[in-house]
Amino acid sequence: MRTRLWGFLILFLSFLALAQQTRPASDPAVVEAAKKEGRLIVYSSTDQASAQALLDDFRRLYPFIQIEYNDLGTQAIYDRFVSETAAGARSADLLWSSAMELQVKLALEGYALPYDSPEAKNWPANARLENLAYGTTLEPAVVVYNRRFLRPGEVPSTREGLVRLLQEPRMRGRVATWDPERSAVGFTILKADYDQYPAFQDLARAFGRAQVALYSSTGAAFEKVISGEHYLAYGFFGSYALLRQRTVKDLEIVYLTDGTVAIQRVALISRRAAHPNAAKLFLDYLLSLRGQNLMAYTALIFARRETVVGEATPQALYRAVGGKDKVYAIPVSREILKNLDPAERMRFLTFWRQAVRGQ
Repeated sequence: MRTRLWGFLILFLSFLALAQQTRPASDPAVVEAAKKEGRLIVYSSTDQASAQALLDDFRRLYPFIQIEYNDLGTQAIYDRFVSETAAGARSADLLWSSAMELQVKLALEGYALPYDSPEAKNWPANARLENLAYGTTLEPAVVVYNRRFLRPGEVPSTREGLVRLLQEPRMRGRVATWDPERSAVGFTILKADYDQYPAFQDLARAFGRAQVALYSSTGAAFEKVISGEHYLAYGFFGSYALLRQRTVKDLEIVYLTDGTVAIQRVALISRRAAHPNAAKLFLDYLLSLRGQNLMAYTALIFARRETVVGEATPQALYRAVGGKDKVYAIPVSREILKNLDPAERMRFLTFWRQAVRGQ
């Protein structure tokens, strides 16, 4: 009996130790200050359905913080935050957005509160802008198709192969991709594709011949693929595709083995945050092993930590595309601001309009 009790005690203490290890490495003083604040306002482009598991777990850790989570479009996040800040009105404490250029712009223009998160000591260099903004995910742009209309094996994993598929008459009007003129994140993804992979130019022309349909959101494009109005969608978030696969059996994912663009959702704390300590806790959580594991296993948002193991992780992505060198992770850096330069934008959009619209 005594041996059994000792065994139970050891198991219980081991569980407590593991639980402590999986808590974010936040400063206790920040936790105490956040208790007094009691509130957190987040503006995020991450769909509520994807973020809900993270929000619920954060509430379990910090039940004293009331979260106001605003699910907004990327441009709406930027415009609303800037206008509210200029007016001195209440605004977000933390911004979490896939519009990387806009997040970096805010950080470099003085809108971000500097914060050395204890969870980011070994964070990848291309996933942080000093101590102002942090990349929290590594989400690949993938090909999604409906296997009721395209059989597994028919959809190639290279741009050259996709060009051949799109030449088939059955594909006319059955293809979807981003509208880079209406979607900030769509512009980011397609512009990176254009800059990094020369074969994308032929693919863009093939889009034009196939009378591609253009969308400003992943969800809208996926609904058309699920319904069969489109057979295939190019360049949208693999994370949302994984989540939809749970309920849609006909949805299939193809990872590009000739080079995959991956975007990082960038988080920053407002310099004028009314609840800065609560925001620090949420940022620590997003970067923590606990938060990243939940992204990988439950939320199916591709985690950023290289050591996380699961379905939606960097290692899983590298295996799917044939190696880490096949992934172009758009860096969280000043360099990305070139996409906001009018001349640089026009360079890409001129090509795009000519290729896709024949203008």
